Amino acid sequence: MDDDAYGRVLADVGPRLRRLRQERGVTLAALSKATGISVSTLSRLESGGRKATLELLLPLAQAHQVPLDELVGAPEVGDPRVRAVPQKRPHMTVVPLTRQPGALQAYKLVMEPVKGPREQRTHEGYEWMYVLSGRLRLLLADRDVELRAGEAAEFDTRLPHWFGPAGDEPVELLSLFGRQGERIHIRARPRGRSAGA
Repeated sequence: MDDDAYGRVLADVGPRLRRLRQERGVTLAALSKATGISVSTLSRLESGGRKATLELLLPLAQAHQVPLDELVGAPEVGDPRVRAVPQKRPHMTVVPLTRQPGALQAYKLVMEPVKGPREQRTHEGYEWMYVLSGRLRLLLADRDVELRAGEAAEFDTRLPHWFGPAGDEPVELLSLFGRQGERIHIRARPRGRSAGA
């Protein structure tokens, strides 16, 4: 969690404490007596004038008989949702879909048309991609392949490659990238070939 996210969580603690106390009909004086925390400290905590600390939150959680994470609004333990933050890059928006570093990373890419030469690159790894909308042009070594929505491709990224919109419209795709040897076996059929070819 970055500093901004911590700041937002801490800023929400005061209003949450006030709401919880008022819902239970407890006065600041009564809460002070139950927790040993002064009325002025409780008041400043609720108004945001005092930063929440573990030493203050533990007795409050005990007095209200709620879990500590309810006071700070922490996500449920084991919450599987990824709260992706889009990253803007030149001619592209990248949305990370995995939150833990590891062998396999998933991304949603929205790529804008770009003028200029298509420079193929190489690097360690293996990539799988699935086109969500638009048309994707994939240059892979000496091959030039166009994929449409619903089509997928996979390739060894040690081969020279480049991909981007096939025309003047953006293309949206899912990309899974893994270290060498971690392959995902879904293949796009080359255009113009039958399933039995």
